[in-house]
Amino acid sequence: MKCMPFLYLSAAHKSSGKTTVTLGLCRALHRRGLKVQAYKKGPDYIDPIWHTQASRQPCYNLDFNLMRQREIVDLHARHLAHADIGLIEGNKGLYDGMDLLCGNSNAALAKLLGAPVVLILDTIGMTRGIAPLLLGYQAFDPEVNIAGVILNKVGGPRHEAKLREVVAHYTRIPVLGAIHKNDKLAIVERHLGLIPGNEVGEAEAQIDTIADIITAQVDIDALLAVAATAPATAHAYPVEASLSSGLRVGVAMDRAFGFYYNEDLDSLRQAGVELVPIDTLRQTALPAIDALIVGGGFPEAYISELTANAPLRADIRHKIDAGLPVYAECGGLMYLSRSIRWNDTFGTMVGIVPGDCVMGARPVGRGYASLRQIAPGPLGMAKAEVIQAHEFHYSHLENLAPDIAFAYAVERGHGMDGAHDGYIYKNLLASYCHRRGSGEHGWITPFIDLARKHAKARQTSRLAA
Repeated sequence: MKCMPFLYLSAAHKSSGKTTVTLGLCRALHRRGLKVQAYKKGPDYIDPIWHTQASRQPCYNLDFNLMRQREIVDLHARHLAHADIGLIEGNKGLYDGMDLLCGNSNAALAKLLGAPVVLILDTIGMTRGIAPLLLGYQAFDPEVNIAGVILNKVGGPRHEAKLREVVAHYTRIPVLGAIHKNDKLAIVERHLGLIPGNEVGEAEAQIDTIADIITAQVDIDALLAVAATAPATAHAYPVEASLSSGLRVGVAMDRAFGFYYNEDLDSLRQAGVELVPIDTLRQTALPAIDALIVGGGFPEAYISELTANAPLRADIRHKIDAGLPVYAECGGLMYLSRSIRWNDTFGTMVGIVPGDCVMGARPVGRGYASLRQIAPGPLGMAKAEVIQAHEFHYSHLENLAPDIAFAYAVERGHGMDGAHDGYIYKNLLASYCHRRGSGEHGWITPFIDLARKHAKARQTSRLAA
């Protein structure tokens, strides 16, 4: 067992400013020379991109729906062991969850890890009312260690003074900071949430500005003292990387695509795979690779650029027809479709998925999904296996061919047509739903096996020629 400082940053409800505060703390602590390990609860790609950029360390997701409890504990401990402090950003409110007993809530995760909780409270329109809120949150589950509060969106010095007086009089919860309302703390939003940090050219300057404000208005020393009260974490055995497998796997990583779990990228590297970044906007052909991964992102924002790069689209289509193993999710599925339309913007895409993608104004699929395997597909999973996943897309497919092969029946969620997901074509599997690649039921192990078989078949073919 090893004692390493860490905190759980939560709130009473969503949109309280957790992400902004977490970003500022990641950068502020990094400036102090500390190695900051950030985590994000739940299925989220965008916040971890920002946290990774702010802390200069990959951020990892902790998700009850996609991971077993022992996997969560081990992943948390393994990466915290190499850091000076850990920050876990929750999702929604502290006690919000999918079931009545909140077995998958932020509170449940905080208790599982023994994390001291710092509540980030939106104080707009509040003064004395903050006391029953804090007392209620403490009383609701006494096993949750609410160790501090950060007052957010404070109206000014008088408002701050009143809030501090109320909290001190009615509770024993220390106030670790009071962040005043400031337009400079706003991060531009888009239909899927925050614009990913890997896309915003001004992201560095914005993170630094947020860190300056957080440093000035949060007591960092007091916050570190609270983090130091965290219990010892379980011993996590390091995961040793395998010897090089000789496999090269392309990964679409550019302004249009970038939604990947860092745990999954680690798992691929640990299997001895060389990850080859692919820029779908600039490269005109795929390099020498044994497989390709096209994750989520915002292809609809780059319709013109993706359409203009006809040589790459043609090369990807040709390689898939020739049997290249490809795994695509959401934005990747959209890119592989015949076309994308968003309002008045239309563009031709790769054309392997027999459907046309149309962006809408409201979400089509949103939240956790459950998929039942109905065909083994190229990844060779057992039929009838139930797979937990998640989806968040504003697009849908039109003119979908009626006789296509699907890998999954959707038991919860929307998928490609409201009932099915996972288009199968040769060695391609493309779906709207996002799955965890790592772990016992992940897609990575069968995908690597498929890439190895494909590489061997190509080598045999070359030798025969």
